[in-house]
Amino acid sequence: MYKQLNYLWRLLATATCFSLFGVGGLILTLFVFPIQKLCIRDEQAQKRVARKTVHYSFRFFVTTMAFTRIFEFDLRDRAELAQQQGQLILANHPSLIDVVVLLSIIPNADCVVKAHLFSNPFIRGVIKNAGYISNADPEALLDACKSSLEQGNNLIIFPEGTRTVPGEELVFQRGAANIALRCQVPITTVLINVTPSTLTKAEAWYQIPSEKAKFMLQLTRDVPLLSVADATPMSKQVRQYCRELESYFKQELLTHD
Repeated sequence: MYKQLNYLWRLLATATCFSLFGVGGLILTLFVFPIQKLCIRDEQAQKRVARKTVHYSFRFFVTTMAFTRIFEFDLRDRAELAQQQGQLILANHPSLIDVVVLLSIIPNADCVVKAHLFSNPFIRGVIKNAGYISNADPEALLDACKSSLEQGNNLIIFPEGTRTVPGEELVFQRGAANIALRCQVPITTVLINVTPSTLTKAEAWYQIPSEKAKFMLQLTRDVPLLSVADATPMSKQVRQYCRELESYFKQELLTHD
């Protein structure tokens, strides 16, 4: 009986939280960001304030998920992660809320987002006002990432390019390795574990697990070093570094499983 009630409670709480997320995105877009634009004329300053607003909004959302017992969050390295500046932050991507949790921790974060999200009525205003980077145009993407990092922003990228398929090995796209090699900035790697599996690409939001999920986030060490510039074609360096990153994350996941 207790398990059934607990399940129903978490299902209701999940529906409430995702409704809150959507409504919150509309409130920010229709009311908060327009007021900020009236008060702040400089475009870059507007983006910084918008990102800080997203940071606090997402922190409230994560706190709400923890309070309603949808998730148990173990964010053991959050203080160190929050202090990063001008870092390329690479993370695996097991669940829908990974970027939400990362943005709730890092106050000055930029991120690369899928182009189709710019058409989502609930979050497109948030994405545009915060100045997050679309992956629609590869050339423009690289320039935008480099510019953001030069401004001292942290840049969040999921090298897989999409959420991990449960039960399958990680498969990294070359985009993150390309940005890392061409921008030559410090890299911070983040390992995310969600158990039991939930909010994956194969699961709808209402397909919740039989017990409360635990979301664990931690920094990893001994990140693969960037290649030193030499005569090797950049395309080959990118492929090699992509393989190194993929192998590194696979090993870390096995170690911390």
